[in-house]
Amino acid sequence: MIAGIDLGTTNSLIGVYESGFPTLLADSNGKRLLPSVVFYGNEILVGHEARRMQALHPEETISSVKRLIGRRFGEPEMEGIAGTPGAPVTLALGGQNRTPEEISSEILKRLKAIAETRLGTEIARAVITVPAYFNDAQRAATKRAGELAGFTVERIVSEPTAAALAYGLDKLQDRSKIAVYDLGGGTFDLSILQLDNGVFQVLSTHGDTRLGGDDLDRAIGKLISRKAVLDSFSSSDGIRLHEAARTAKETLSSEEQTTILLPFLKDGESIEMTLTRSEIEEVCAPILRRTRTHCLHALGDAGLRPGDLDQIILVGGSTRMPLVRKMVAEIFGKEPNLSQHPDEAVALGAVLQGAILEGSLHHVALLDVTPLSLGLETFGGLMNVIIPRNTTIPAKAGEMFTNAVAGQSGMKITVLQGERELADDNWTLGSFEIPFPPSPKGAARVGVQFSIDADGILQVLARDTATGSEKIVEIKSAVEVSDEAVEAMLSDSLEHAFEDMDARIFTEARLKAEEMLPAVEAALSQLEGELGSGEVILIREQAAQVNAALTSKETARLKNALANLDNATQSLATRLIEKAMH
Repeated sequence: MIAGIDLGTTNSLIGVYESGFPTLLADSNGKRLLPSVVFYGNEILVGHEARRMQALHPEETISSVKRLIGRRFGEPEMEGIAGTPGAPVTLALGGQNRTPEEISSEILKRLKAIAETRLGTEIARAVITVPAYFNDAQRAATKRAGELAGFTVERIVSEPTAAALAYGLDKLQDRSKIAVYDLGGGTFDLSILQLDNGVFQVLSTHGDTRLGGDDLDRAIGKLISRKAVLDSFSSSDGIRLHEAARTAKETLSSEEQTTILLPFLKDGESIEMTLTRSEIEEVCAPILRRTRTHCLHALGDAGLRPGDLDQIILVGGSTRMPLVRKMVAEIFGKEPNLSQHPDEAVALGAVLQGAILEGSLHHVALLDVTPLSLGLETFGGLMNVIIPRNTTIPAKAGEMFTNAVAGQSGMKITVLQGERELADDNWTLGSFEIPFPPSPKGAARVGVQFSIDADGILQVLARDTATGSEKIVEIKSAVEVSDEAVEAMLSDSLEHAFEDMDARIFTEARLKAEEMLPAVEAALSQLEGELGSGEVILIREQAAQVNAALTSKETARLKNALANLDNATQSLATRLIEKAMH
């Protein structure tokens, strides 16, 4: 039996496929949602017990650890967390330094215990979901957390894809296209999927790993503190405010107003106030409007218009807000599908995916895509794409490369991720050397193959075809970047498309010029006395024009100069060939 797990920022769930039905499992109190909160005291508490301890012992309690998993100190999102820049994140809790994977494993252990108590049998295999925009390091860290909890992690599945499986298993016709609007506690994703012959394929995905329900709760918390004229408060009072904000958000999703009651918060006095739906919508609207850009990006990447969609699916507790549903209807021009429980859809999809892997369900497959292009740096500092963005995974692709310099005895393989034309504008995932015997320029042959498994983890193989020697490197640490950086990568690739392409064309022309000019000089020396003075002068003039264009860094001028030099050296090349044949 393979469990399906939604390891969420705010809440987590576990379920199994039992007696022909997907079932989400509840704890002894009948609650299926387990708060993703861990308390480190005399004993480790997880879930509802840990949340109760958070206001009393904030220094020993952690929530939203998912935002830290696979991250490193010094990144923008790590602001306020002290540590050595570049080092993996650790947090001092309960007298020890603990990694986000270790903390997440405590949540997974509790889910495992709930399932085993409910089913009366050991559960050792699991499918775990992650946001679509989790990079390689974050996916690998999530898998490690599962292994620390005692699971064999059979598959890492993107949350929107899992949700689509939950909604669409028996509801969609072939060729149907759906948008999954997933506003979780800490992340937002918009994915466009299509159902073809029982296969869910992700056409495109776009999102923000630092935008979610937590941000809405903070905005509402600030609104409450402003209304109560709270200039400052302790960390435990801040947690109480956050809890009150979340409760208000949930209540005002179905009611027009609610009463906030916080005993002994301000100078020992209680705070009581009325909060209306329109008040929280006013502070939440600017945050929710940020999702519109991602929706339009995903539609554009899929080559679709809003009217092409058959269904819009909502995932995540915050999507219960009437304002969210109104915004989604405005963006897509269609009312969203509300048939599934938004908090449970992702977990349900994970359960169904587990059932598919264990063979309990047939005729449905699940295909994910690469969120950004993967490639390597080539001579001249260019990005050579091996696996393009939005390629369905698992995927495998390769290319043959040769040495650019005579006498070269090895090749450095620098693996890149991004959408820009120049290597320096993309993110470096890792690098390694593949040695080969020193050889003339263009004589060595190195095959490079990229392979992404179903969990989205990249393996790079490089092989020297002459000796058969090879290196295989699993890229387990991507450059962990903020949501702003991910968005910037995509928007910059559009904004700088023309100048990037100009830079690539100039670089390619420069490399050709740097190869051609010495070759022309060598040919003139070799044929000295055999060419007319007028021809030699013309060739040298055209060569000078190429040099001048190189200095000016003008792409069009360099391309024209190279074309003129090509024409001027036609007879020179012919004579060289004839001389070599004799």
